[in-house]
Amino acid sequence: MTAEVVSTEIIIEEIVVAPVAPDLLSAGERFRLFLFGGALLILINFADPALGLINIPVSFFLKNKLHLQANQLAVFKLWVGVPLFLAFMFGFLRDRWSPFGLGDRGHLMVFGVVTGLIYGTIGLLNPTYSVLLVGLLIATASFQIVGSAAAGLISTIGQQQAISGQMSSLFSIGITFPLVASYLVGGVLSDMLEGRAASTAARILFLSAAALMLAIALFGVMRPRALFGAANVERPTTHFVHDIARLLKHWPVYPVVMIQMLWQFAPAAGIVLQYHMSNTLHATDAQWGAWNAIFLGSFIPVFVGYGFLCQRVPLSRLLWFGFGLAVFQMVPLLFIHTAVGALMAAVPMGVIGGIGQAALTDLAIRSCPKGLQGTMMMLFNTAVYFFALRFGDLFGTWLYDRHGGFSAAVVATIIVYALILPVLLLVPKRLIATTDGAALAA
Repeated sequence: MTAEVVSTEIIIEEIVVAPVAPDLLSAGERFRLFLFGGALLILINFADPALGLINIPVSFFLKNKLHLQANQLAVFKLWVGVPLFLAFMFGFLRDRWSPFGLGDRGHLMVFGVVTGLIYGTIGLLNPTYSVLLVGLLIATASFQIVGSAAAGLISTIGQQQAISGQMSSLFSIGITFPLVASYLVGGVLSDMLEGRAASTAARILFLSAAALMLAIALFGVMRPRALFGAANVERPTTHFVHDIARLLKHWPVYPVVMIQMLWQFAPAAGIVLQYHMSNTLHATDAQWGAWNAIFLGSFIPVFVGYGFLCQRVPLSRLLWFGFGLAVFQMVPLLFIHTAVGALMAAVPMGVIGGIGQAALTDLAIRSCPKGLQGTMMMLFNTAVYFFALRFGDLFGTWLYDRHGGFSAAVVATIIVYALILPVLLLVPKRLIATTDGAALAA
């Protein structure tokens, strides 16, 4: 690196102003931070149109009532996922704009209400393919600003308080717990609504989601100090073009994005596994929901353990161990021939992936450019996540339908996961050499 480049980076970093370094939190303050931060993340992820409470029922509604084939369902989710692919733009909006001068609270209040109204409108309309496609597309776009407010706030606290690993655990649990409950409740709800009229089923689903969004808006109104007062707001002081340039020149972003792209591009998961369990293993809707709940629920104890482990083991070791193990995550699926066997295999598969997932989120928080935490976390956790997920579904359904079936999709997934290991060599050593609590010094 030349002296000129170093000088440019220093000037660019000075664009962001954080008035005073925050005082380190006491044990009691940290507990309250985890409590309120976890509550906000849980509410948000229950209401998420892409992964929340409505996800499974809508998927089976499209499959069973509108008779979509696997690839058609993948295409539907691809179109609805367009705002997810552009989620970093919503994160950038969060970083640059403060509604009514209220920062993240303003985003939660304004777009919590807006998204709730969109959900309510979908619920009152006749649930045709077009209504679901357009309605969920708009709801997904509005929801991204709510998600970016929470993700930006949590990652800012993790950086400023030097607790990126513990914030990774909180972030991961706050996402995973609602996913577990959504798959359990969503799968059962899908079975219960199977005999109801389509309009009644849609009304129940979307009005429930609308109520969750209004609860999120109320959370912003209440303003728990333990959460919103835990970090100083970092506001950019120059033109937005400079912030874009600063993000593009920030090298730590690139390895994180590449790893996330490979980690979420899983041809054998998602739609392929859903159709394999339903058509080949003869699983019910509830069993498919239960498989996802067991799989994701098995991550949670690992995430809790990571919160303690990251304070004792450097991130570099956790990354290599976690993803070395994760290469073999999908192997049990090659030996499963019944729905019950698949449910049993979900436990070791979840445990195997837990360390890698938590370590990657830890790395993402450490890699955020100052003042652009919302942009980075939405790029990492939403845009790249869903881009890889949806195109993994497309590739997987192509293999499943035409080129070798489910086993070919599993083998392809194992190969993709193995490609993560050489990418780890590109991560800056200074970011991963420390344990939690020493991240700022790094």
